[in-house]
This record gives sequence, structure tokens and C-alpha cells, in this order.
Amino acid sequence: MKQIMLTGSGGQGMILAGIILAKAGIRDGYEVTQTQSYGPEARGGASRAEVILDVEPIDFPKVTQADVVLAMTQEAAEKFHTKLRPGGTLIADPLYVHTVPAVDGQVHRVEITRLAREATGRPITANIVALGALNRICRLVSDEALVDAVLESVPRGTEEVNRKALEAGMRA
Repeated sequence: MKQIMLTGSGGQGMILAGIILAKAGIRDGYEVTQTQSYGPEARGGASRAEVILDVEPIDFPKVTQADVVLAMTQEAAEKFHTKLRPGGTLIADPLYVHTVPAVDGQVHRVEITRLAREATGRPITANIVALGALNRICRLVSDEALVDAVLESVPRGTEEVNRKALEAGMRA
């Protein structure tokens, strides 16, 4: 079982990223749950997507001890690093996470937003860059399933931009 938390603020696309990761897991034959939580603000409030991937039926749909926490803001890193299991992986975007909390596990600082700007000219694609980096670091789903899930989920007409974002994250 792999338990993943994608955290940030409203408008950063963590909910969509969670949905895409869940779709990729289904394509790879996993049992999958995906839940989401966000503050009352449309943009700027805390948001979190949780995804569980397992080869067995999943008894409880919420993350109890995350194998991976992706933090796209300082607030998210501080709030959710405590959900990381010992030996887990914390991935943080240093543009917004200036002080990475101490964890019993691996820490990867990946310049997600900068890579999105460079690859696509659109910082809004940072969520897709994050998925590419997350999957290369943690090997959660196949690259093919992730590419297909991204292309199926993004707005029509943005497929090529999002493909570039995903590839930038995979290279990171």
C-alpha cells in the first residue's frame, strides 16, 4: 500500500493532481481511493488531496501515515509533515517552502514552480510538474499510465503544454 498526500493552497492544482494520480493508479490495476479537502476560500486557502494505491482492497479511504507528502507551501509543509511515516518521503517546492521541517525520512527539494515556468511559461502547470517529479522519485505508477491520465484530465487544447510540464517534472 502507498499513501500519498498532495498539499498546498487553493489554486495550485493539488486536487486535480490527486485525481490524475488516482486515474493513473486505476490504469495500472491498483485499488485506489482519492479524497480531498480544502478551505472555504476559492484561492489561497489550504488544500489537500489524498491518494491510496494498493494491490488489495482498501479498508479505510483516508491517509493515516503517508509514504509521501508533497508540500507546495510553507503552511502545508508545517501542517502535514507530521503525517509522514518514519522513512517516508517529503517533497517540497523551495520557492514557497523556505524552511523544510525535520522529518524521519528523505527530503527532496524540487524547484517545481520554476520548472513549470521554464518548461511551459505557465506557473499554473506546477501541479503537473509535481506529478512527474513525485512519480520519478517514488515510482508509484507507470510513466505510461501517468501520461495517459494527465492527457485525459487536462482541459482540451492544453494537452501539449501539460505533456511538457510532466516531462519537465520527470527529468527533475
